[in-house]
Amino acid sequence: MERGIVADLSIVHAWKADTEGNLIYRKTARNFNPNMATAARVTVAEVEELVEPGTLDPDCIHTPGIFVQRIIQGARYTKLIEKLTVRKRGENSNAVVA
Repeated sequence: MERGIVADLSIVHAWKADTEGNLIYRKTARNFNPNMATAARVTVAEVEELVEPGTLDPDCIHTPGIFVQRIIQGARYTKLIEKLTVRKRGENSNAVVA
């Protein structure tokens, strides 16, 4: 039987949290962040949006506040990598025309 991993510090990024530490993740952040938040002795959560307790739907919470010791609300989030880029038809230089 293998022993579980225990980290001293876990820094996770959440989309939304309340001031009690309940976290909601979005997209690929749901893969590893919930597991690491529960495996660390101290969990620091950086959140995009911080709301008052009771405003989050309990069925949507991915990490309960009991696992979070510190919350940091990020200042600015310009997600440069999440841009939609499209190309007009006929601009593909690799296309073979028969």
